[in-house]
Amino acid sequence: MIIATTTLWQSAGAQYSSKKVKSKYQIYTDSLKNVKYDRVFPFLGQGAYKRGFDIPYPMGGMVNFIWVDQGLTIDNLRLGLQTDNVDIPLTEVDFIEFGENKNTSFSTSFRPDIWLLPFLNVYGLFGVGQSRTEVNLVAPIEMTSVVEQGVRTTGVGILGAGGVGPVWISVDANFTWNKPELVEEATKVNVMGIRIGHSFVFKHRPDRNIAIWAGGMRLHMSSETIGAIALIDALPPETWDRADQIVSDYWEWYGGLNPNNPVDAKRIEIADNVLTPIVEKIDEADGDAIVSYGIDKQTKQLWNGIVGIQFQLNKHWQLRSEAGIIGDRRSYMVSLNYRMLGFKKNTG
Repeated sequence: MIIATTTLWQSAGAQYSSKKVKSKYQIYTDSLKNVKYDRVFPFLGQGAYKRGFDIPYPMGGMVNFIWVDQGLTIDNLRLGLQTDNVDIPLTEVDFIEFGENKNTSFSTSFRPDIWLLPFLNVYGLFGVGQSRTEVNLVAPIEMTSVVEQGVRTTGVGILGAGGVGPVWISVDANFTWNKPELVEEATKVNVMGIRIGHSFVFKHRPDRNIAIWAGGMRLHMSSETIGAIALIDALPPETWDRADQIVSDYWEWYGGLNPNNPVDAKRIEIADNVLTPIVEKIDEADGDAIVSYGIDKQTKQLWNGIVGIQFQLNKHWQLRSEAGIIGDRRSYMVSLNYRMLGFKKNTG
């Protein structure tokens, strides 16, 4: 969820005026054509200045705070159980039905980046955060599982930007590996954003502006998740408070199965192998029992709509905010970006 740096495209199409007296902005823009660009990055930077484009400083670092709340779909559930004297491997349980499931997370990340070309930026992502996943079972019993855990994130991304008339367009894609504490392998997440915006330059400060934009974001994650968690950590206090009801509902469901029916006979076999031992641990209030699980999960909606705003104080500092407000996914991001000129060319 990285927002495009838009400085390059803010001056496109606004280099000249029909007025006889040039404004400070026009004088500033015209002066760019005489800049002798002595930095390594971006490549072709000198050509951009000759055309009157005010390119951003090439190297930067951004600190982001991001909050996300989104629905999840869950399929292909497998369960297992480990105690001092029981070791039940992952077993497919295909008849459990899920209700509304959701994930709420927040993270703080650092994004170093560099403009390789005036229109092409590459960056890294390094972050830590917390994740809360709520899974609701509605059949054969009603039960809620809530898992809270820390998450570490690493990733890379690429961003392209360009101007079309008075607006700028950016396309951003990043690939991250998110490693929750209780999951065996990192979850691969791909985020792509498309944004269209316009920048309003301060009349007497050509290096200061406010940009606004709207667009869409697509989030796709690798589906398979395998992990293990103690029952005490998987079930919230309200679930333990109604443990007697959960156990009673389970045995009522189990007693209604017909062993002469092939479908019910298969369910009885799976229940005897894995579900009954787990329910017995709930009945015994044994929170130390370890439940292993495997699921295929995906975001409920891949795309959501976004709007954002950025205030550029000068070419060094930018403060920006973006919100996901359309679709199942709700998100909010605030970030602070610092940019610098970077490496000088070796002219010796």
